[in-house]
Amino acid sequence: MPRGVRDFVGRARLRCAAGRSGSARPGGGVIAGGRRVVAGAVLLVVLVAFVVAGPLVSPWNWDEIDFSAFREGPSAAHWLGTTRSGRDVFALTLRGARTSLIVGLAAAAISTGLAAVVGAVAGYAGGALDRGLMWGTDVLLILPPLLVVAVVRPGGGMAVLVPSLAAFMWMVTARAVRAETVSLRGREHVLAARFLGVRAPRVLVRHVLPQLASLLAVDASLNVGIAIVAESGLSYLGLGVRPPDVSLGVLIADGGGVGGAFPWPFGFAAVLLVLIVLAVNLMGDGLRDVFDPESR
Repeated sequence: MPRGVRDFVGRARLRCAAGRSGSARPGGGVIAGGRRVVAGAVLLVVLVAFVVAGPLVSPWNWDEIDFSAFREGPSAAHWLGTTRSGRDVFALTLRGARTSLIVGLAAAAISTGLAAVVGAVAGYAGGALDRGLMWGTDVLLILPPLLVVAVVRPGGGMAVLVPSLAAFMWMVTARAVRAETVSLRGREHVLAARFLGVRAPRVLVRHVLPQLASLLAVDASLNVGIAIVAESGLSYLGLGVRPPDVSLGVLIADGGGVGGAFPWPFGFAAVLLVLIVLAVNLMGDGLRDVFDPESR
């Protein structure tokens, strides 16, 4: 992730971390944020339903080849045309969107979960463990993600791609979670649980992590869009999803070179990518505004 984008996302997440649980009075930011959350959720549900139901009505499977139609335009037989290899663009794009959604959701879940665990453990434990975990976090922050992925990715499938993406998306959030945990560690209910002999894992699960739900929800929604864009960029460079499977980035890369003469192989994929990222970003921005303390 470029450093400028990383810093922007970091500032947004740190602002979210400043929110405290409590009663909220209606405000313009909360109302507008709620509307964006609803709009993003509705758009995302529609897109997911389209990706899931589309193959059921498509006359072609994504891996089928029509040897009589190479790089043909949209027609009754091929609704969005065919690629240079004779594969149906409509079916391929639905398959690519499915792959990109799976990668984005899986990478976001892993990165947010990792940030929650590392940040909460470091902030609650303190001492040498805290310093060690934060040192490791800082080391990962300065590594160039593209170079690391290029080294570890060759030959691996999605089982390697998803952890590779998630490995560089959790560090800023982990620091925000740590800061919140340090603050929560001194609260009366947490101190009471510790004095009663409740073990640390139970204290974290019952009394600390629930207070961080707003931060983690915003982080997860933002990470979905970041992961999908990152996967598409890596696939465009040949470092993402590998044949015979496809993703939206692969389709855009394959059709981009001849986009002026044959726009259908990549145009639908590009539009679908923009809509998916727009949906998840609307949800993330809306959640951020809902939990923003300035709107309370």
